Amino acid sequence: MIQTLLVANRGEIACRIFRTCADLGVRTVAVFSDADEHALHTRLADAAVRLPGAAPADTYLRGDLIVQAALSAGADAVHPGYGFLSEDPAFARAVLDAGLTWIGPSPEAIEAMASKTRAKRLMGLEPLGEVTQGDLPVLVKAAAGGGGRGMRVVRRLDELPAALEGARAEAASAFGDGEVFVEPYIEHGRHIEVQILADSHGTVWPLGTRDCSLQRRHQKVVEEAPAPGLPERLANELRALAVRAARAVSYVGAGTVEFLVADGRAHFLEMNTRLQVEHPVTEAVFGLDLVAEQLRIAEGRALEKDPPRPRGHAIEARLYAEDPARDWAPQTGTLHRLAVPPGVRLDTGYTDGDTIGVHYDPMLAKVVAHAPTRAEAIRRLAGALEAAVLHGPVTNRDLLVR
Repeated sequence: MIQTLLVANRGEIACRIFRTCADLGVRTVAVFSDADEHALHTRLADAAVRLPGAAPADTYLRGDLIVQAALSAGADAVHPGYGFLSEDPAFARAVLDAGLTWIGPSPEAIEAMASKTRAKRLMGLEPLGEVTQGDLPVLVKAAAGGGGRGMRVVRRLDELPAALEGARAEAASAFGDGEVFVEPYIEHGRHIEVQILADSHGTVWPLGTRDCSLQRRHQKVVEEAPAPGLPERLANELRALAVRAARAVSYVGAGTVEFLVADGRAHFLEMNTRLQVEHPVTEAVFGLDLVAEQLRIAEGRALEKDPPRPRGHAIEARLYAEDPARDWAPQTGTLHRLAVPPGVRLDTGYTDGDTIGVHYDPMLAKVVAHAPTRAEAIRRLAGALEAAVLHGPVTNRDLLVR
């Protein structure tokens, strides 16, 4: 049984994991950079260990320091959250080699799905080889990483060499891996994903679909479950493909398989070998705590044969400290007040009086509404955002309401 869990992360996701640990009676350990010395996640944990420095490369990306922190604090397990080292197989191995429990899939599964080219081959798909006029438009894409970096849309053949060169350079700088590949560019497709949960006894749950099509600069802003308007045949196909991806790498834990859907067809994108930012909408629809399930699976417990039945519709909006009128420039300063009406879920890494700094992602919070129907969920979410009390830096709240 897990007694003490270190979360190798910060902010909203660390606070969210600590909440489940409190419910389960698991002791918690935070790690923090100098910039996060007074952050909410350090105050919620039972213990906190300093990582000297402020830059992520010196702190939250230092797997060696985090493993050392876990051992010195008496932790027996490590949860990576999302981002930072959550999809780094070397970090997962270091945690296991230290005799700690890793809350996630095996390093081998992470490695297999880390490269989009390798993941596609595991699914029986091949990237485009020599690109011809008939293949256009195409998308040049980094094999590692995400978030729109190392990505170029090419509409003319004479643009391809420069796009390949630019994407390789950007990917190498952002991810330390300059491998890129070319695939057909799907215009006006929907970004649909399937949450999976798998135990070490051979059971894989496909937990419905999510629609994450509303994005800004390749970053998701609004997500919902289930994906609306999908024919049942296509939804079944997506779930089957997600289970196939999980079984291809003997996956254990929580993960997400992402697709582009266009003209009634599913196009495999990638598998994220971690918990997603948008996991609360799936939790709401299925009545699950995915973090609690992750911990139980890591302890060796088996899932039931079938997942719970879904109920209703859930929508999540990400609240950012950004100014849409100034080209989405990140905003800093004191968050004097953040409160939402009852009836919606608020996941945040801040509380009243906290400082929003310059070092990390500008996401303030996620607001999640669940209701019997999609229309009711939209109304509930819009009403909660409009009625939210928000005093501090400029945010995207008004844009979300509109």
